Amino acid sequence: MSVPKLPLSGITVVSLEQAVAAPYATRQLADLGARIIKVERPGGGDFARRYDTTVHGHSSYFVWLNRSKESLTLDLKDPRGLEILHRLLDDADVFMQNLAPGAVDRLGLDTGTLTERRPRLIPCTISGYGTDGPWADRKSYDLLVQCQTGLVSLTGTPQETARVGISVADIAAGMYAYSGVLTALYTRATTGTAHPVEVSLFEALAEWMGQPANYTQYGGRQPPRLGTQHATIAPYGTFRSADGKDVLFSIQNEREWAVLCAEFLGDPELTTDPRFATGSDRVAHREEINAVVAERCARSDAEEILKDLEDIGIACAGVNDIAAFLDHPVLAARGRWREVGVPGATVQALLPPADLAGLPARMDPVPAVGEHTDAILTGLGHSRDDIEALRADGVV
Repeated sequence: MSVPKLPLSGITVVSLEQAVAAPYATRQLADLGARIIKVERPGGGDFARRYDTTVHGHSSYFVWLNRSKESLTLDLKDPRGLEILHRLLDDADVFMQNLAPGAVDRLGLDTGTLTERRPRLIPCTISGYGTDGPWADRKSYDLLVQCQTGLVSLTGTPQETARVGISVADIAAGMYAYSGVLTALYTRATTGTAHPVEVSLFEALAEWMGQPANYTQYGGRQPPRLGTQHATIAPYGTFRSADGKDVLFSIQNEREWAVLCAEFLGDPELTTDPRFATGSDRVAHREEINAVVAERCARSDAEEILKDLEDIGIACAGVNDIAAFLDHPVLAARGRWREVGVPGATVQALLPPADLAGLPARMDPVPAVGEHTDAILTGLGHSRDDIEALRADGVV
């Protein structure tokens, strides 16, 4: 039985990538079958390889972001290394990069130069704050962007701000780079024109800030910082059960509010209380509502509360730690885990979230630094002696 061809089979991406944003974009392209040639520094490679050593001696970030790729080491400051990169780009479909501001310009790999020489190449640039404008030369990383967009001011408790616990700005930028490249590939296929793609961490996360931006601009104040509570919906958040566990649920509409009052709180007359008549009224009287709900939850264990809420159609959940997430019954029952190779071991990894019916998931190994250098150079016509000479000189 033949294996179905993946959608991006035949597409080659050459990537000068590091950290999270660009590797996340290219890993998703790899998931769909694209060939990703990850260009790394000789010796150490992508510095994300050394963020931690928790996964069989490898970085948890790097293992997550770099499966199904080929690793090629090149010293791009050496003309021989840069020439090898140009030869790869001659046959590539996409050039991805998220190097520090000005780095690709100094190498002669800016978008204008690349597209003049290779009209069918799709360059994709991921920057911190854009490639022009007053902050074009600023370095950035995830938490800086969380701060600059105001996200940190929304996250945490009334007493203290907090960063979002994952690299949300990097992930947002990687997602938009991924969708931008897919759109550019489709446009090139249908019109013959290759459009460069640019994404900044700041503008990617700024898009995700649309709701609080509207709330602040037209409401005259920004949403309050409420922990697990919601700025515009009540009741919404975590409540402590009799056995000391947190249970989360939310009320999304008037029907659910009426059901909650009658079936869970045991007080249907709350629906006629003018303090709680509308969603805005309930938000304005959040403390009173929370007190009623908290008193009810304090009389039952978490398992009983969750069952009662599920029985009446109210969305709810316990608050999992990461160990509980790893053992989640949905992931197990739907077969979402797969084994992926890393140098010297294997790890469990989740399937890509978008299932394409009839197409298998690509879950190839995470490469060692420079693992594919010899094979790639051989494919470009270099002899064994050539490769050894380049290696001796530190070019690869």
